[in-house]
Amino acid sequence: MRAVTWTQVAQYAILIVAYLVPVTILSYQVTGIPLAQLTYGRVLQQVQVLEERIFDEPAEVEARRLFRERADAYHDRILTLPESLEEERRDLAARINTLKNDNAQMREVVALERQRRELPRNSEDARSYWETQMHQAAQRGAEPDHHTTAFPGQGESVDELARANFLSLVFCLMIGTAALPHVLTRYYTTPSVGDARRSVFWSLLFILALYLTAPAYAAFVKYEIYSHLVGSPIAQLPLWVSSWGKIGMVSIEDINGDGIVQLAELVLNPDVILLATPEIAGLPYVISGLVAAGALAAALSTADGLLLTIAGALSHDLYYKIYRPNATTQWRLVVSKSLLLVVAVLAATVASQKPATILFMVAWAFSLAGAALFPALILGVFWKRATHAGAVSGMLVGLLVTLYYMVRVHFDSIPWLRIQGIGMEPWLGIQSTAAGVWGVAAGFATIVVVSLLGKPPSRETQDFVESVRYPELDR
Repeated sequence: MRAVTWTQVAQYAILIVAYLVPVTILSYQVTGIPLAQLTYGRVLQQVQVLEERIFDEPAEVEARRLFRERADAYHDRILTLPESLEEERRDLAARINTLKNDNAQMREVVALERQRRELPRNSEDARSYWETQMHQAAQRGAEPDHHTTAFPGQGESVDELARANFLSLVFCLMIGTAALPHVLTRYYTTPSVGDARRSVFWSLLFILALYLTAPAYAAFVKYEIYSHLVGSPIAQLPLWVSSWGKIGMVSIEDINGDGIVQLAELVLNPDVILLATPEIAGLPYVISGLVAAGALAAALSTADGLLLTIAGALSHDLYYKIYRPNATTQWRLVVSKSLLLVVAVLAATVASQKPATILFMVAWAFSLAGAALFPALILGVFWKRATHAGAVSGMLVGLLVTLYYMVRVHFDSIPWLRIQGIGMEPWLGIQSTAAGVWGVAAGFATIVVVSLLGKPPSRETQDFVESVRYPELDR
């Protein structure tokens, strides 16, 4: 356990250096002060000025209008299925024949051939594909929100809904941070309760250093995009656009054909923002390598901690404590390593399906951790009447409620599992990223009800809880 802890200390050192260096250099280049966390407010003012200019440009307004028209066209196709799909096939075939008869350039013919091959095979696939394209076009055609708008929306009800989602997400991130299993297990390496509490303080301080830099990253990267990419000729795009575009992280579509990049024509995958920051800002290549090393360190430090925690819980708490208490140490080690491999394969399988962007998946992870563990942690320490059965029941109910809500709100179908038509409307408008609010409430209620229905804990257990709440701190 201590070896893993010190390994993660080294990984965090690499991570935080790689995370802070690019934005610190950016801050110095733009403001002359190498403290991005304190200077990004000044950059936000410049971003606001750029937004006022970019959003109202005639070419930008035209691009948004064309995307809205595309969304309407997809909507009409969906309403007229399956005839619209057959009409699309006939139209593409006719255009290909026309180009061939006119001896057009081969690249135009190849592009249409590829477009025809990529057409959905049946009405169900066409509906799913066209709905996705319709939503994407509608988003690109919508009026953009200003970065400094706290709760963007049109109308008081939309503002209230945005505020509720924001506060719910903050709540989930807060309780998720308090209940991250691979962080909690690190406190087991401390010799006393007092040392554990002090380690909590230092760990939260280092986490805070990471969190406070995220808004600065957003502000500085947006400033660079607005200043140097939007409005530039497509023929003179920087090299990083084509490099990241090859793997689908960046795309630019000149929908109005003016040869200039409009904001509506640019799509940046959120996953690429941090990794591409050095290239976006024109920083030296060595900074890009440093960021890549930091990203790898972050992935490894999180993955190994979670894998060891999950495998340890399954092998020790379930297999050894419940299923086979007389298992030998050697056999328990075999089971632990086997479960480690199984969990890793399952995680890789789910990740390979790309269910959502990294931002969504991180928010889901915090919601799941908070809903499953936070109620049991709080009531287990601060309510002596909580029982073993209540804690286990609350953990299961909180986890299942959160998972159920996330899946049904975010996904209408899961093709790789052959599941269709599972979508539902959000409860009170809360999005899937804040699903933990429902799981936490269900977890607390379940622990209280199940504990009150069962026998109270023994006096020995209650005394132990009392000692956890009021330890004799080592000075």
